Amino acid sequence: MTRICLLLVLSLTLLLSGCDDSKNRLSVLSGPTMGTSWSVKFTGNPDESVDALKADIEAALEQVNAEMSTYREDSVLSQFNQAPGGTIMDLPADTVTVMQAAFSISEMTGGAYDVTVGPLVNLWGFGPGADRFEPPEDSQLQAAMSRVGWQALLLDGARLLQPGDVYVDLSSIAKGFAVDKIADLMDKHGLRSWLVEVGGELRARGTKPYGQPWRIAVERPIPGVREVEQVVTLRDMAVATSGDYRNFFESGGKLYSHTIDPRTGYPVQHKLASVSVLHESAMMADGLATAMTVLGPKDGMAFAKAHELAVFFIVRTDEGVTELMTPAFEAILEEM
Repeated sequence: MTRICLLLVLSLTLLLSGCDDSKNRLSVLSGPTMGTSWSVKFTGNPDESVDALKADIEAALEQVNAEMSTYREDSVLSQFNQAPGGTIMDLPADTVTVMQAAFSISEMTGGAYDVTVGPLVNLWGFGPGADRFEPPEDSQLQAAMSRVGWQALLLDGARLLQPGDVYVDLSSIAKGFAVDKIADLMDKHGLRSWLVEVGGELRARGTKPYGQPWRIAVERPIPGVREVEQVVTLRDMAVATSGDYRNFFESGGKLYSHTIDPRTGYPVQHKLASVSVLHESAMMADGLATAMTVLGPKDGMAFAKAHELAVFFIVRTDEGVTELMTPAFEAILEEM
């Protein structure tokens, strides 16, 4: 009897300690979204249930898609892009937030970042339409360029004017916004340690089990290779990376990246292979990473320093690749 009682006590103790140790158990949820995937990792228990948390995340992602996807003909953004000139559309609050951020980055970068670049992205075969494997004709390029220019858009509160034939593409910033939206949900569900990821854009809070930090790998920018170039510890911040080594085509011995310079109409041709931006907002990190990919290593570094941004550049050289870091990024590395 004593042995049985002892075993029961031990079993109960283990069971109770397992419950109390939930803060050191890593839970993972994931699924498809935006033509890519999402995932969240967290410790502890949500206030309601894991099922309720997942349902809220999926609903939030569906809302972003329904508002901002250019791959869905029924999205709010697609309806705006298809509307005749002179149409004034009332935008949902989230889309207004993203558009305001996009306008801010466009102004900061002198148009190197431009959400009306969609016609050029589509023309080069990197949008919802068919892929292409050779550069477009000059006449096609000029026709697409005539439709590009963020200054043509007029946003008055929640009302956006379609001046005529303007095509807005938020794919360079919407995933980052989705990360921020999920991050807010994690907080609302009572979770204080989590890592949120949508299509490679990430944001973290707290720590992993047993106080271990969230450590994120920045890939070496080599096509077809999965190697780590740098490891970053995320402490209550977001990171977004933009690069030209995953989505491109080759024609006539020349590589054409999916990152289009809206000022020239052509894919970027400089030696900058990858840009990673640390920021408190995943939305801003996402848009800024694209902007500096367009700006290139010299102008991108000058821009990042001028705005005191934490940015990590990987630049191609004849010997391979070299790393460049802003002072703000170096300071974060020193804190790791």
